[in-house]
Amino acid sequence: MEHPIKDFCMPSQQTTSTFAFIRQLRVLFSFLILVATFGLTGCTGGSSVPAETNSSTAGEKVRIGFSMATLKEERWQRDHDAFQAHCEKLHVECVITVANGDAGRQLNDVENLLTRGIDVLVVAPHDATQAASMVEKAKARNVPVISYDRLINSDKLDLYVSHQIPVVGRKIAEYALEHAPKGNYIMVYGASTDNNAHIIKREQLAVLQPAIDRGDIKIVADQHAADWKPEEALKIVENALTQNGNDIAAVVASNDGTASGAASALQNRGLTGKVLLTGQDAEKSALQRIAEGKQTMTVYKPIVPLATAAVEAAVALARRQPLSNVTAFRNDANGKDVPALLLSVIVVDRSNLEETVIKDGFATFDEVYANVPERLSR
Repeated sequence: MEHPIKDFCMPSQQTTSTFAFIRQLRVLFSFLILVATFGLTGCTGGSSVPAETNSSTAGEKVRIGFSMATLKEERWQRDHDAFQAHCEKLHVECVITVANGDAGRQLNDVENLLTRGIDVLVVAPHDATQAASMVEKAKARNVPVISYDRLINSDKLDLYVSHQIPVVGRKIAEYALEHAPKGNYIMVYGASTDNNAHIIKREQLAVLQPAIDRGDIKIVADQHAADWKPEEALKIVENALTQNGNDIAAVVASNDGTASGAASALQNRGLTGKVLLTGQDAEKSALQRIAEGKQTMTVYKPIVPLATAAVEAAVALARRQPLSNVTAFRNDANGKDVPALLLSVIVVDRSNLEETVIKDGFATFDEVYANVPERLSR
């Protein structure tokens, strides 16, 4: 009697056809298992991705996921554009997400980036503590993580890329103390959820403490501005001015956004140019205020070198290559050291606008002096 599978296999001998059919079944069964495995992984996003499956190790284009907390401030728009431009220059695939100041949304963004199979994750966190869970999720998939500009409270970071944030805090306070050595100070700190705000606060107070002990200066108000919002800084400064009868020597604002709120409060009281006002980031609006005499100084942190360093470090980590110029940075929030790449910063005031931000092409002369017609007509 002829074997029932003979017509399907078309063998010349019965035994040969039987073995051939079994081999075909095995191949088909293995293929179905493979399809099912990839299907489940794609739907749940819960399976680990071992290093050997990363596209970069297979000779394909490196894929970087950059999770940003916000684009609200001008400086973050510069970060976005500089990061993207350098990825394009290096022919690196880059996916950038923006959480609009929502920690929950940022976590969801990171999960989606990991599901898409990125080779390295870069995070500019909204909430430094909550972002530690993003690091855990990336590590579960063997994806390296870079904390960008703001430090995440995790000891599992592969790299922290930022400017010299402690130096920023010290330079702000040193400038204030040099130019307003006596009197009442209002301290406007950044968001309490941002590690940078705490680092800057610590360094500012360390610089000011001897003058406080001598009685030269007195901190009459100090408060964190939620999410670095200008309107929060406006309220803080207005309340402090009221409580102290406008007797204020300096408003130490920790960035240009909070400085803008403080500048409005000072202007409302007729104190523009009479009270020292600090900032950070060298936003165009802040540079214009400095040119107009409405803000005293800012700390210039060149963005292009920062974004460039982050992209190049991300590519190296994706390819499992060693990093250079890395130092240890202590995170006071958890008492742990993390590898860090820290860039230098520059104090800018009316005396050196042209030699710093304008010379570097960070802002044009016409932009900086847009509201100072006598300078534009020189």
